[in-house]
Amino acid sequence: MQPLLFGLFLFMYMVIMLGNLLIILAVISDSHLHTPMYFFLCSLSLSDISLSTTTVPKMLVNLQTSSKSITYAGCLTQVTFFILFACLESLLLAVMAYDRLVAICQPLHYLVIMNPPTCGLLVLLSFFFSFLDSQLHYLMVSQLNFCEDVEIPHFFCDPSQLLNLTCLDTSTNNILIYFVGALFGGVPLSGILFSYYKIVSSILRVPSSVSKYKAFSTCGSHLSVVCLFYGTGLGVYLSSAVSSSLRKDAVASVMYAVVTPMLNPFIYSLRNRDVKRALWRMI
Repeated sequence: MQPLLFGLFLFMYMVIMLGNLLIILAVISDSHLHTPMYFFLCSLSLSDISLSTTTVPKMLVNLQTSSKSITYAGCLTQVTFFILFACLESLLLAVMAYDRLVAICQPLHYLVIMNPPTCGLLVLLSFFFSFLDSQLHYLMVSQLNFCEDVEIPHFFCDPSQLLNLTCLDTSTNNILIYFVGALFGGVPLSGILFSYYKIVSSILRVPSSVSKYKAFSTCGSHLSVVCLFYGTGLGVYLSSAVSSSLRKDAVASVMYAVVTPMLNPFIYSLRNRDVKRALWRMI
């Protein structure tokens, strides 16, 4: 079973790396893609690569060796970077929704509002808040006391699993972790929903059906990625809060940490003519 899992996850990790790197190279090499939307797409691809790299290589090593241990420092590092890039992806998706809102609702002022300094600032702010979230999780996990060497029933150091292994009362930490998760996941999602509410309201006022289709088509890829990311993320959140099944928790986390970063490049390349054209020029 382990050789099969190793081959499967190695293949998925290679697809994640290759797919997202191709997206980044396509955007860099094609001057027609030097726009705010594709700048944010490059940032999202980098986040996808980083998110999967936080967990998958260590999991591949564990599948190939008899030792499946991780040091305390290594576990803290994994927690920090996983939360950092997961939160960054959530915030970048909210920024991309705002970008689509401005492009559709204020097309004449789009390049003025979404100028390069503003785009850079939005990405930097996303990174800053993600870093803040990761440090909050780091502080919470670093304060935990474990009675002895413990076995983590997961493929990476998941904060919610670590709380279950400590020998102290963690009710306060549990509440804090779910509150922070709801804050850094719920606020961006609310922003995305509000943006699409305004987008749909604006599109429905357009009399031409062709113009409506063009406007909706520019949002299709982003909306697909949002549904995939938040669907799997909500699955992880709910499964850890409601279910006691370790297998279900692990499957939901694999979908969130591995499958979503793997599918994102396919969604953007297959549904976007400009990206497909740039990729064909590279090949």
